[in-house]
Amino acid sequence: MQGLIDFAITHPFWGWTALAALLLAGEVGTSTGYLLWPAASAGVVAVLQLAVRPGLTVSLLIFAVLTIASTLLARRFLPQNLRQPGPDINDRARGLIGRSGQTVGVFTDGRGRVFVDGVEWIAETDETPPAPGGAVQVIDVLGGGRLKVKAA
Repeated sequence: MQGLIDFAITHPFWGWTALAALLLAGEVGTSTGYLLWPAASAGVVAVLQLAVRPGLTVSLLIFAVLTIASTLLARRFLPQNLRQPGPDINDRARGLIGRSGQTVGVFTDGRGRVFVDGVEWIAETDETPPAPGGAVQVIDVLGGGRLKVKAA
């Protein structure tokens, strides 16, 4: 461990680059947006180490100021929809709401199967079930990969 500390002190560019990489990896792993600006700030300080080679105290001060300024500017100027989590784009079932499809067979007791977006799904309906091959529209996603549909 002491060898890594000595290396970072002797070669500050690589120390700041490693910090930027670690912060960026943490951001990729969490997707919160909180570690992106410190990672970018550490990258800027790494480049400054090559150009100007400020001391440790000045480097830490630059890192702190850049981190605070970039975080505040991002909160102020980034669009609101980029900062607040929305629906999960990987949740394929939620993306089906409002889509049209067709029934695969006969519905029994309000339950049957539908074909929507190239996939066959278990479906339920509270209305009169559509005929086999009839058009349906997805109105909700129920647990267990089941869709709630209505006749279209």
